[in-house]
Amino acid sequence: MSKKHRPDKNGIVFSTNPDFVFQEEESNEADLSPAQQKLRIHLDRKQRGGKEVTLVIGFAGSESSLQELAKFLKSKCGVGGAAKDGEILIQGDHRDRVLQLLLEKGYSQTKKAGG
Repeated sequence: MSKKHRPDKNGIVFSTNPDFVFQEEESNEADLSPAQQKLRIHLDRKQRGGKEVTLVIGFAGSESSLQELAKFLKSKCGVGGAAKDGEILIQGDHRDRVLQLLLEKGYSQTKKAGG
């Protein structure tokens, strides 16, 4: 990474104000309760060589909460997967099992989506 690009400063490179002190923005990622989250469960094959993945989208919360939920779902389904960018990928077609697990965990607004 070049020295000119500083993603931690939100684009601020230089200030002419001698009293300027850079303050980072506070993260407003408050975890919503499971009952308030609207999760959708898709079956996806795009850009995966024809292999199916169960995709859970719509998660609103911290990255650590997303990782924790993904780990729970992967262990209960007995498969691999990943969690990034607010989405959880579970290898294989596990839509029914994931829906059941999320409803048991309190995510009452969870639905299967897509065809």
